[in-house]
Amino acid sequence: MTELVTFGETMLRLSPPRHDRIEVADSFEVRAAGAESNVAVAAARLGTDALWTSKLPDSVLGRRVVADLARYGIETDVVWSAEGRQGTYYLEFAGEPRGTNVIYDRADAAVTTTQTDELPMERIEGAEVFYTSGITPALSETLEETTADVLARANDAGVETAFDLNYRSKLWSTEKARDVCEGLFPSVDTLVVAERDARRVLDADGDPEGIATGLAAEWGFETVVLTRGAEGALAVSGGSVTEQRAFETETVDPIGTGDAFVGAFLVRRIEGDRVDRALSYGAATAALCRTIPGDVALVTPEEVERVCEGEAAAISR
Repeated sequence: MTELVTFGETMLRLSPPRHDRIEVADSFEVRAAGAESNVAVAAARLGTDALWTSKLPDSVLGRRVVADLARYGIETDVVWSAEGRQGTYYLEFAGEPRGTNVIYDRADAAVTTTQTDELPMERIEGAEVFYTSGITPALSETLEETTADVLARANDAGVETAFDLNYRSKLWSTEKARDVCEGLFPSVDTLVVAERDARRVLDADGDPEGIATGLAAEWGFETVVLTRGAEGALAVSGGSVTEQRAFETETVDPIGTGDAFVGAFLVRRIEGDRVDRALSYGAATAALCRTIPGDVALVTPEEVERVCEGEAAAISR
């Protein structure tokens, strides 16, 4: 049995040397990057058996994605397509007031045509946890249907289903996102949502505890995790409310922080830990992820435990 299966798009991220403008850059760093594969990598690095599944073009670029993910220690189960292309995105780092910018080039990606019967449903329905995010159904009408179908089938099979709303304004409107995601909620056991997305997409109001308890009551989620950036996170599970502070970190690359949090949180829940332990583990992994270039949390359990225990960083000799 695979402990964690994730499904979604993984792109190739191209970044010019830090703070260079894309229009004048003469070199780009290339890394595989996607919310669902990021979650799988974080979980695998922390000891969970993780599988990422998706659809990729049978091309040099598609194979580059699989090669990158394989070196991070996760298993991949990919549908190879003769049609469609490999999605990419360009990341231009900058401080204020310019701000970091993301430019997507993912139209007509092979993954947008994925149908349920192309996926390894036996493994999904036999997993302990199945995870996907709101990015996936935002990519096409086909993926909207497939995401709903896969979540429903996993839920019917008794698999713990986890869903991160993960709103992206460059993919769809708040109205469309709310309509589609709320259609998925009956098949979701654990909801992860940023506080800002709960307010603007789900039209939630009140204090953080009120938002999380309100969502749990309205939709019957077993667990709601409300991430709050520098303010930490809050979870409601089984009628109990748990808060978690954010750990101090020196940010090298903020992309993928939320995915690192989710991957680590799911690891501890798969291991049977309480929500407070899972939140702490997630927050520590997120803090470490911010110190590492790229989208993925290349961390070790020992590093995460050290942060959880509040030990100061030092030179390791």
